[in-house]
Amino acid sequence: MVRIASGQGFWGDDLEAPVRQVRGGRIDYLMLDYLAEVTMSIMQKQRSRNPAAGYARDFAPLMERIFAACVERDIKVVTNAGGVNPAECARAVAEAGRRAGAGGRARIGVVVGDDLMDSLDELIASGHALEHMETGDPLATVRDRVRSANVYLGARPIVTALEGGAQVVVTGRSTDTALTYAAMVREFGWRWDAYDLLASGVVAGHINECGAQATGGNCSAEWWAIPELARVGFPIIEASPDGTFVVTKHDDTGGAVTLRTVKEQLLYEMGDPSTYITPDVTADFTTIRLSGSGRDRVRVHGIRGRAPTPFLKVSVAYSAGYKAVGTLVYAWPDAAEKARAAARILRERLDRLGLAFDRILVELVGWDSTHGHLAGDPPPDLPEVQLRVGVRSGDRGAVERFTREIAPLVLTGPPGVTGFAGGRPRVQEIVAYWPALIDRTVVEPRLAVDFVQV
Repeated sequence: MVRIASGQGFWGDDLEAPVRQVRGGRIDYLMLDYLAEVTMSIMQKQRSRNPAAGYARDFAPLMERIFAACVERDIKVVTNAGGVNPAECARAVAEAGRRAGAGGRARIGVVVGDDLMDSLDELIASGHALEHMETGDPLATVRDRVRSANVYLGARPIVTALEGGAQVVVTGRSTDTALTYAAMVREFGWRWDAYDLLASGVVAGHINECGAQATGGNCSAEWWAIPELARVGFPIIEASPDGTFVVTKHDDTGGAVTLRTVKEQLLYEMGDPSTYITPDVTADFTTIRLSGSGRDRVRVHGIRGRAPTPFLKVSVAYSAGYKAVGTLVYAWPDAAEKARAAARILRERLDRLGLAFDRILVELVGWDSTHGHLAGDPPPDLPEVQLRVGVRSGDRGAVERFTREIAPLVLTGPPGVTGFAGGRPRVQEIVAYWPALIDRTVVEPRLAVDFVQV
């Protein structure tokens, strides 16, 4: 049996969770998932300003805290914290390891090859249109605005790094699930055509990938009954060579592992449950069987899988104009009416200025921002509401002018404004997401694993 602990569910998650996982009891692997589509866009913007940036900057300080313990207890760390710059991330982690006293005792595996930017024009010219998966438009229509293009990698290069003796494996745009099932492949020697076993690993990875969401965090059923979320335990996968596994957590931690918490996580980001596609296997989530196995223990078994598709998914980020969001809070009486009137006044002023926007979004936070028109009409005794107005345009000048039209509403609009602070709204570049597919035989020969000595 191998114990694979989740330490992060996203970039910005609980910074103490990985420390609790390492110190709280026996684990063999610690996986940390930092990436989402929007995260890649943010990292690419950072790298465009600083060639040494573009990765999860809080990962290296974290490793400085736990590196020595990981080496002493032979805990392997697998993460996609490398973002769009895994090499720089690995260098920062190596320095952290030396400061932690692990110098000369560990090596870091760096997975490279998921970045397609340097070969993008060559790929398009050779017939790889990289069509948008929803619209069918070829990438050539936005090629001049592309900021990054990364392939979702599976577990194979991670396994190669682990087999090469890596204590820490840093990847770029790896799939979230691969961070967990790579450890299972490495430990149990699974073949790459053992699809039922690989599918079991994918399900384990899917449960692990969102951190405490599998142990009671963000739980919709009787959320108030989940104990001690202030010190919630993150999930641990206890995996066996036959593909069965138990979801659990460290003793003496908050949260809960129940059939309900595990089921909720399994349904997260789910499309067709019979066809959960990853680079290494297509998992059938309809075959999953769950059973209680004691307190804070859920057994998962029965999972079936099929061969992977001939394609890999590509995550492209491209510049799509500019946006700004401004807010004002209106107080009782007639809070909603005041906010709506302010929005109308603002709209008239923007029209009079001749400003063109791709979209203007008006929300009343505290009433209709979550459910939209389903919220109906606000009650007359609504104590307060936040007017939130967002604009989007390809014209930065138009967006900048909008940011100067919010504050005047304090004295030139309806009464009762409060909560206006921080100055004008900030103009932000929009980095949009373009999902595409590419023939895997074009990408996989370019993949490589480098090693950095600590």
